[in-house]
Amino acid sequence: MEPIESVALVGAGTMGSGVAQKAAQEGFQVQLIDRDQESIDRGISMIKSTLDEAITRRIMTPEKVQKVLDNIIPIIDSSNVDIATDIVIEAVFEDLDVKSAVFDIIDKSCAEHTVIATNTSSLSVNDLSKSTNRPEKFIGLHFFYHPAKNRLVEIIPGDETSSETLERVEQFCKRIGKVPITCKDRPGFVVNRFFVPWLNEAVLILEDGLGTPDQIDAIAREVFEIGMGPFALMNATGLPIALHSSDYLSKQLETPRFEGASLLRKTVSSNSKWVIEETTDEPKNKEEIKNRLLGITFLVATQIVAEDICRLEDVDCGAKVGLRWQKGPFEMMNQIGVKESSQLVREFYQKYCSAYSLPDKNETGLEIPEWFRDRTEDFEFELVEVKMQGSIARVLINRPEVMNALNENVVEQLQKIVEDLNENEDVTTIVFEGAGKAFIAGADVKFFVEKLRENKFEDILKFTQAGHDLLNTIEKSTKTTIALTTGITYGGGLEFALSCDYRIGSQKTEFRFPETGIGIYPGLGGTQRMSRIVGVEVARWAILAGNRIGGEFSYQLGIIDELSSETDIEHTILTLAGQDYENKYRGKPKEINDKIETIMRFYGDNALSEILSGHTPVGFDAENEFVTRQFKSMSRAAPIALVMASQLINESMKTNLDAGLKLELDRLEKIFSTSDALEGLSALIESRRPTYQNR
Repeated sequence: MEPIESVALVGAGTMGSGVAQKAAQEGFQVQLIDRDQESIDRGISMIKSTLDEAITRRIMTPEKVQKVLDNIIPIIDSSNVDIATDIVIEAVFEDLDVKSAVFDIIDKSCAEHTVIATNTSSLSVNDLSKSTNRPEKFIGLHFFYHPAKNRLVEIIPGDETSSETLERVEQFCKRIGKVPITCKDRPGFVVNRFFVPWLNEAVLILEDGLGTPDQIDAIAREVFEIGMGPFALMNATGLPIALHSSDYLSKQLETPRFEGASLLRKTVSSNSKWVIEETTDEPKNKEEIKNRLLGITFLVATQIVAEDICRLEDVDCGAKVGLRWQKGPFEMMNQIGVKESSQLVREFYQKYCSAYSLPDKNETGLEIPEWFRDRTEDFEFELVEVKMQGSIARVLINRPEVMNALNENVVEQLQKIVEDLNENEDVTTIVFEGAGKAFIAGADVKFFVEKLRENKFEDILKFTQAGHDLLNTIEKSTKTTIALTTGITYGGGLEFALSCDYRIGSQKTEFRFPETGIGIYPGLGGTQRMSRIVGVEVARWAILAGNRIGGEFSYQLGIIDELSSETDIEHTILTLAGQDYENKYRGKPKEINDKIETIMRFYGDNALSEILSGHTPVGFDAENEFVTRQFKSMSRAAPIALVMASQLINESMKTNLDAGLKLELDRLEKIFSTSDALEGLSALIESRRPTYQNR
């Protein structure tokens, strides 16, 4: 499979320019195409405005912004697209004839290998594919507003889309920082299928006089743990869009219950918005409002799964990543209780849906799926996915909404998957990657806090032991193991990566051990594997002060083995696949330059006792920027954690790896029994700075 390396966007409007910006930010050369210079200039202006905002918020530097703009190539007329382009994404007006005309031009202008993708939220991908002579290389992509910021994309293969096309497009979406969910070509796809009825239900609740817009919004914010309620959202995105989407779903799905509410239609006709007044009054019908919003959401979510549009994990992912809900529908049902949720849906259906019927039919178009109607057991989520590419197993940790944080379920599922792959003679290589912008951002800190407050350290020990078992299974695998650390990789995620044979990084790589700053030490092998790879001095610099390590510097240190551009990652994987790593634990940095030499002297054996006591080592200026930065970082760490982490790093010079890992586990109870551990972990989830008592 050849990866996608060259990109073109047809349509320089809000969506097209946003997708072009996102691809350009990730290092792709992007052709931005429209019918005239004025349209292109308008698109470039929107991109510049978004990037200027990023500079103002200190998310990007002016230099980075200029690189993004340099990656965008403006082109007038679709017929002038580069013939060798790997993927052309159409993002023009949502009209079948308009889109078909674009596809006809692209078909004639591009090489045979070019993939054509349509950005659509409502049109059928199968219908659109008929406008091309390459249906096997045609696919749907539904980007969400704003496409440069919202990480979700729905990938919709048509009936004739080839598996290779789907695979190439999935990898491309990941390379531009998107979280893709793949679904069937059905009206509304995934997110809009349940989100649009949710919006319309809010208006129906208003029509029934159960609450005011502000009251309904307040209940929705509380129940779904969101920042904006349905009426505020409609005001922000446009009431006509909500009406059109409701009518479209109603017609396409033959479901009268989804037709745009009469009050919504009236408000759109008057060119008005919802009047949302500040109030603290709770409506007496709060429970009914809550149950109606939950009822429509749960009912449609279960229909999506019943129709095999996508997996239940993808429904939840769409809600959490695309809509920024704290929990997805199925996770909410587990929380409420599946039996109770099923009963809630039955009552909602009987009261609010059964009266609707289709002409000449005794059905509503909105039946409760049989498999859910009397369900009592919780839903189980597959948080780890495996896809085979020849002899290469691609293992995806899929918790993008929490940056793939390790929890009990993830570790358990990974252990089983790795054991199965180790036994599979057809597998030569296992590649681990994370969904979204992180590889793995560490362990799930909330778990530690809950267990400490419940005085259940044994659960923490059990989880950590399971983590050690997993990493040891990876460490001792006869397969080539590769960690694709092309994003945020913190704490337990970095420890996970260090257990692999190879680590591939990019300019987006960011490594960090934050543990001492939250009252603990790296407990999944970090104090042992890090020092054996780069030496104890660099391990001290990374662990004691929690320094952030970017892609290029981590390559110089030897933490990552290959520094790749986003467009070359797939080639890099193929290069490493099946190779044996003979010198993983070299015990020193890969290179020695001035910066690394300074680190090694500052954190050397002779200076260690001085820096741990807060004194500047001999040969260093106390006012030096490097020195002040190190002391500032360590001043924010828990003193006990600093000492214990330092001791464990020192032990790595005296023991073999297995013995060193056992020491980490043996001392776990001591660190977690300190009040500073609970303080540091609690402060992290409460977004505040901890206050340590050294006890």
